[in-house]
Amino acid sequence: MTETLRLGYIPLIDAAPFFIAQSLGFAEAEGLVLDLRPAPSWSALRDMLAMGAVEAAQMLSPVPVAAALGLGASQARFEALQLLNANGDVIGVSRALAATMRAAGHPFDFADARTAGAALLAAAGARLRIGVPFPFSMHAELVHYWLENLGLPLPAELDIRTVPPPRMTEALAAGEIDAFAVGEPWGSQAVERGVGELLLPGTAIWAFAPEKVLAVRQGWADENEDLAGRLMRAVWHACGWLGAPENRFLVSDLLSGPDRLPIAAEVIDRALSGRMVISAEGEERESANMIVFSGGAATFPWRSQAAWIGAQLARRYGLDPVAAAQSAAEVYRPDLYRRHLRAAGADLPGASAKLEGALTAPTAVASERGQMILPADRFFDCRIFDPDAAGA
Repeated sequence: MTETLRLGYIPLIDAAPFFIAQSLGFAEAEGLVLDLRPAPSWSALRDMLAMGAVEAAQMLSPVPVAAALGLGASQARFEALQLLNANGDVIGVSRALAATMRAAGHPFDFADARTAGAALLAAAGARLRIGVPFPFSMHAELVHYWLENLGLPLPAELDIRTVPPPRMTEALAAGEIDAFAVGEPWGSQAVERGVGELLLPGTAIWAFAPEKVLAVRQGWADENEDLAGRLMRAVWHACGWLGAPENRFLVSDLLSGPDRLPIAAEVIDRALSGRMVISAEGEERESANMIVFSGGAATFPWRSQAAWIGAQLARRYGLDPVAAAQSAAEVYRPDLYRRHLRAAGADLPGASAKLEGALTAPTAVASERGQMILPADRFFDCRIFDPDAAGA
């Protein structure tokens, strides 16, 4: 029986699994019709899911964790069934701030987070306003982790404020913010319009960060087990298609359009290829794993990643880090991932949690089929997060 599911999304490259599942038949193969509904902001999308206006949604990876910790305006609780992608974020600065940094000798190498952070703080002086799409987002977590672990004094006026992704370029042009962290293609849009320059990829701060998740209301996937499995398989197959190198040149054309991403296909392709244009002068930088949809357990909902998010939020909001990590780990559902995707062909890691930040190079680990290769996942400051020590 064919069933219709309403899915909410924000127009970003990492909404691609929804578009591909809908347009290339992966949803149809599972007997689903996907009714894709855009939202103007992450808070609006969260509320759409909370109120039942959609059955599932693309969601910032920290939102289910924040809700479980009682943070934010919504009283609803959510669960992450799988990741939609890893990585995909960029850090950018205004042209004026970039000019000051360049004059002081910063090379804009798009790689060294420690050097870039020091240059940014020196150029900003007493005030630094950074736009992020939502307070509970990987963008915000990366910015906080980066600036707070540089070992340098922070500006007296450090303001990390919420700006919806489609408005980031406008806010930078209007002088409302000095810098931003945002998902592609909105960082590249600031470059295209000549109002900003790209300073770092998010991968320079955390090499393999959970970015967006397929989220549902708490309990929905258990109450609708067959439907949840069909949705997860459709999205998982779409992620696999997106990750195949031979499909890359088709992706940007499929995503570009007024009813999907209102950005030129060439700009979208930058993140997919990892060849980023960082300034209006056309400077290019290569960045591996700029955005990842499959391979290396990219879509697996690691409880340790949720625990890391929970511990970071706990420290910032004055909560118990151990309790927060435990609560956070429960909202990522590797049990459902294993149940519904094993038969679909997913290779599954032997554990549901791992040390975060421990891998400095691709590494073989145990999997249900023998072994799988996990990508490097180091933090810029080389710290390692042990979920067992955090209580996960």
